[in-house]
Formats: sequence, C-alpha cells, structure tokens
Amino acid sequence: MQNADIIRVSAAYIERNLKTDITPEELAQMAGYSVWHYQRLFAQMIGVPLAVYIKRRRLDRALEEINARRKATDVAMEYGFDTYAGFYKAFMNMYGCSPKKYLSLYGTHKSKSEVSFMYSEIELRKILSNWDIPEDSAIGSVKVVDGTQAADKAWKIGKSHILKTGDRAMLFRNLGAARAIEKHGLSASVPVPTKNGDDFVEGQDIFVLLRKVKGEPLSKEERFGANCGKFGFQYGKAIAMLHNALADEEEALSPYEQNLFAQVAEYALPNVQKQNIQWEMGIPESFFKDYIENFGKLFEKLPKQLIHRDPNPSNILFSGGEVSGFTDFELSERNVRLWDSCYCATGILSEQRNTKNVYDKFPEILENILKGYDSVNPLTAEEKQAVYYVICSIQIICTAHFENVNQYKDLARTNREMLKYIIAQKEWIDGIFIA
Repeated sequence: MQNADIIRVSAAYIERNLKTDITPEELAQMAGYSVWHYQRLFAQMIGVPLAVYIKRRRLDRALEEINARRKATDVAMEYGFDTYAGFYKAFMNMYGCSPKKYLSLYGTHKSKSEVSFMYSEIELRKILSNWDIPEDSAIGSVKVVDGTQAADKAWKIGKSHILKTGDRAMLFRNLGAARAIEKHGLSASVPVPTKNGDDFVEGQDIFVLLRKVKGEPLSKEERFGANCGKFGFQYGKAIAMLHNALADEEEALSPYEQNLFAQVAEYALPNVQKQNIQWEMGIPESFFKDYIENFGKLFEKLPKQLIHRDPNPSNILFSGGEVSGFTDFELSERNVRLWDSCYCATGILSEQRNTKNVYDKFPEILENILKGYDSVNPLTAEEKQAVYYVICSIQIICTAHFENVNQYKDLARTNREMLKYIIAQKEWIDGIFIA
C-alpha cells in the first residue's frame, strides 16, 4: 500500500471512530509502520500532528451534533472529553468563542473531512508514463520556501518538471497565460507534449506536465534581510512587466472577471464582522463603514486587467539576483491590477508568520514593491489612493476563507493579526505616494 492510500485509510478509520479511543499504536499497526514513522508520515502528508488532527475532527463533528440541538455536555463526553470544561477550553482555542455563540453568529455548521483526494505513487507513475521522461523520476510534494506543502494537486517530478491537475477550463486558461508570458520574453511554466504530441492527459481528471522555470524563490532571510527594499523593488518591476504581457493577450485569453468590491462587501466582510465578535479582534465598526463608503467610490475608477492573482514570493523566481520568471497561474483572472503588487507584499508578511518582529520590515517592502511597479507601469491617482483598501480587501478575503477551512486555522489566526495590523497602518499606507 502506498503512502497516500495509507493516509486515506487512516482518515476514513478516524472518521468512523471519533467517539472511541483512537491510539497512534493501532493506526501505525494498521499501516505496518512503527509509531514514530507513522506519525511522521501523517504529519508530513496532512500538515498537522495526528493528535491535533483527531482533536480537530472531534470538535468539528461535535459542533455539528450540538447544532442538531443535542445537549453540549453529552456530546462532549461522547467525543472523549473527560469534562465539559476540557471540551469548552479546546473549543475556544479552535473557534474563539463558545459553541452557543458560534452558532448564534453563523446559524449552522456542517462537519467536513479535511483529507482531500490524494493520488498514490502507483497512480501517478501510470499517469506519467504518457510522457517521455525517465520512469524512475522522483515524485515529491510542491513546497513553498518555508517547507509547507503548496497544493494537493501538484507534484514535483524529478528536478525539471511539475505535474498538475485541477479544473479543466481553469487549467487551459492558465496554460494560455503561461504561453503569453513566454511570448513576451518572460519565463513561465509551459506544457511538455505527451508521447502523442498532446498538451495534456485526460481521464477521471486532466493532467499537464510543466517545465520548471529556471530559478528559485528568495529565502526568508533575503526577503526580510538588509536588502529587502532592493528585492521588493524588483518584485514590483517584475509584476509590472508581467502585467504588460498579460494585457496584450487578455482578449484572446477571455479571463473570468472578478468584482473585488462585491466579493468583499457581499461575502468576506460580513464573515470578518462575525469573526471580529467571535475572536474579540477589536476592529472598530467605523472601519467597516469606511471601507464600504470610500472603497465603493474608488473601485469603479481603478484600472482592471488580466492579473497573476497569486504572486506569492514562492511563485516569483530569481536567478543571478534578478527575477527569472513566474509559476502557478492557477487563479489567474481579470481584476484590479493593483491586486498583484499588494498581494505580493501581504504574501511576504504571511510567510514570515513565525519570525520575530515580523512587521518591522513590512512598510519598507510594501513601499518598494509599489514604487518598483510604478517605475514600469505608472499607477493612476486613484490607484495610489486605493492601496490601503486593496490590501485590506486581500486580508479580509484571506481571513474569511482560511477561517472556513479547518486545516488552515493557523493561517486564519495569522491573517486576523495581519488585518488588525494593516488597519492600524492606514495613515502610513496612504502617505506612501505623498511627496
């Protein structure tokens, strides 16, 4: 049995037995591994330790039963908590408030398994046999620079390729964007033809094999070190060059258009308002009113075009001290062009979440990314006024999204802190382009 199959079987077993005593020893025995090796494998593939995963699943399922009007104390005991006080403390740590308060804010709760579909190594090698590459090519996870797994639908193949799957229409649009970028002299991941000359393999899912772009992401030390301003300026210039290439190809690529203001105002902002109460974030109500009134007026005046949409530092590669190319166009869409430079800055801040004095260098990085962009693709007066609101929009969306996905609870906490910090920096951000 391959590692992915082992974890799928374990996850299914855990789901069936959440009301019983599940031990690492019995799961390891089922897998045929030592307890140490099994727990290491589980944490590596799922992203959290086994004990944390089981507790999280129990709390999630318990909340669903409490939502169905079962007595909370009875549910807590059934899910292995010795006392209701122990359950309450664990629940507060995960959800930020009591079950009663959570349900009063959100109205309902449906438990969802955290383990998405995973392909075994045997299945992946069968898929890879469609390409003319060495049969023994190593298969690994795609990871970002801090070592976490970037996606569960992408795999590193050997040293030179990436195998990806996903939504068919989105994947085709992303390949079109990559080709457009390459045509304009920038490097991007383009498909390797199969043995039959096709760009993809299609069965239950669609797969493409992409050439890895030359270069590597900057390390944390480089992004937040003494030369962070210099690298920030290069990030900004590179994003502006990318936008020029994408703008030329936009009509041919027919991208999906995202209304950022509507996305925030109708979905994400109400969720964050609830989290503001749930987690006692301390964001004043005046912020929400200001966002709706002032960004609503600015939004229609902002230039919009096809953008990268996910220019995290791990997706912008450097070689020889210069930006060499871009990866991962999985979310590419037509949006306010200011999104990419702001998202790059917040992405750097997010990936530094375990670093001491994390916010110290952010102002310098943000300012240089924006000014690097402006040096190639001049920002309009309205864009300069809207920087604060676009950054807030990004953080509001991320905070709302991560809170709703159990395996991203730690990121949700990080993004709540980032949002509070950014809101407090309004005066400074508004002054970036004031001489």
